Formats: sequence, C-alpha cells, structure tokens
Amino acid sequence: MYKHVVITGGAGFVGSNLVHEMAKRYPEAELTVVDDFRSGSFKNLEGFKGDVIAGDLTQLDLKHYFGGRKVDLVFHLASITDTTDHDQLRQVRDNVESWRNLLDYFAGRKTRLVYASSAATYGIAAGVNKVDQEPKPANVYAFSKVQLDNLARRWARENPSQIVVGLRYFNVYGPREAHKGPASSMILQLAQQIRRGQAPRIFRNGEQIRDFVYVKDIVTCTILAARARTSGIYNAGSGVPRSFNDIVANLNRVLNTQWQPEYIDNPHAHYQPHTEADLTQTTRALRYTPKFTLEKGIDDYAASGFLV
Repeated sequence: MYKHVVITGGAGFVGSNLVHEMAKRYPEAELTVVDDFRSGSFKNLEGFKGDVIAGDLTQLDLKHYFGGRKVDLVFHLASITDTTDHDQLRQVRDNVESWRNLLDYFAGRKTRLVYASSAATYGIAAGVNKVDQEPKPANVYAFSKVQLDNLARRWARENPSQIVVGLRYFNVYGPREAHKGPASSMILQLAQQIRRGQAPRIFRNGEQIRDFVYVKDIVTCTILAARARTSGIYNAGSGVPRSFNDIVANLNRVLNTQWQPEYIDNPHAHYQPHTEADLTQTTRALRYTPKFTLEKGIDDYAASGFLV
C-alpha cells in the first residue's frame, strides 16, 4: 500500500512504536525516520533497518533528502513533549516551525500527513473532551499544539486534494517510554517506585481519573488515520477514564506486591480531576476502537519487559 513513509520523531516513545509496527505491517515499504535525538533514544530503534536522518526539522532541507522521491505518507510525531518546559520560544519554534516546514514542502505532492496534536489543547477544564470544544491551552506546550491544529486546518483548505489528520493524544503509556524520565507516564513512574521498594506516591485521595491509553491502541489509531477519506482532527484515547488508585491496584497485581499508596497533598492550584476522550467522531471517521483496557494494557506492558 505504501512505498515510502516518513516518520518524524521516530526515536521517541510513540514514534518508535509506530516505526516497528509499520515495519511489521508493510515490510516492503521504505521507512525513513527523522529525529534530532534530543528527547528520543537510539535504543528505541533497535532492529530498525530503514534510513535515519538526524537533524533539526525546523530548518531541515527537505528537498535535499526527498527531492525527486515520492513520499506517500508522513507521520509527524516530532515535538518537545515535556510539558514542564516553559521556554516559550523553544516550545513554539520547535513544535510549530517544524510542522510548517513539512506542510510547505509537501503541499501539492499528493502526500498524506498525520500529526500528533494533544489533549492538552483542551486546557484544565474537567470532564469529557470533545473535538469541537474551544481550545484553552494552559501552558506553552498546549499553545504550540493549538497552532499545529490551526496550520493544519488552513493547509487543508488550501490543499483540498490532500489529506491531513491531527490526533489529540491523551495519556499514553507503554513500552519505549523510559527515556522520557520524569515526563514518562505515571504508570511507569509508579511501577519504578514499587520496584525500588517504595510506596507509590499519588495525590490525595487517588480518585482523580484520566484517560490512560495504551501505546498499541495509539499506534493503531495513528495508522488508521492515514486512511482517512477527509482531513480532520480527532481524539485518540481509550474513552474510559480510570483512577490512580486503579493503577496502583493493577501494578500490585502484575508485580505481585501489596503496596498501599502514599497519599500526598496536591501542590497544583489548577489540576484536572477528570479527562476523558469522546471518541464518537474518531470511531465514525477512522473506524478506531480501543482494544486495551487498563488491565490488559498493564498486563501487556509487564509482559513486554519494559515495565521496570
């Protein structure tokens, strides 16, 4: 189906899982990874047999690498994903200008583009998040993702014969995220605390709920987005929010431990007590149905050997 696919951010968490799955599904396709390795890890690409371009995507000479070569599909996952990085110039420049560079180059080339937006664009409002909500970014990372969505909408209007799809990823967890350190999922961080013989620390009383979505479901959703018939922006989550107490209980189950949570005060004045992806439009347009409950996701994570 695809002859040449480019995956930016392919050494990162979701990106590397996508790379390996695409290689499995489309063994004859040429895969090219673009990554600057500031936040990704070469270890995530172990076994990858395609091409790797190391460079800053905000100023990468795309014509030099892809001129004269047809690219069927671009998955754009390269981004500063650390939401605690509050350097406004770095966040906006890196996240927005890399996307602008790709859109400018691939306009008119019949290339399909799928990019990672974020549920952070919804802001701190609690409850079910629907794609037609007005964005209310609470930090510069979320602001930068809103700009990606704005650019994508304008590009879609200007290039009606091409497809561009944005996916608002919710709380993704799973293999190949350990390199993210403090920015990794709470599921991994709590598992690491338990492995060190420490009580898992969560905010009082642990009943805050989040849309935790397993990376294999996210990869499936991302691949399905490449087949969309029209351009659009969609939620990518599990659709079923779960509590932090649920996480601790499931980690105790798979790690064969009996730790009770250590409840600590929440220092954040504005903290989301509830996030939940409304998947109505995603299911209708992309035929996406999550396969992993929290229990199945943590089981698979533990079986993978990456939950350490």
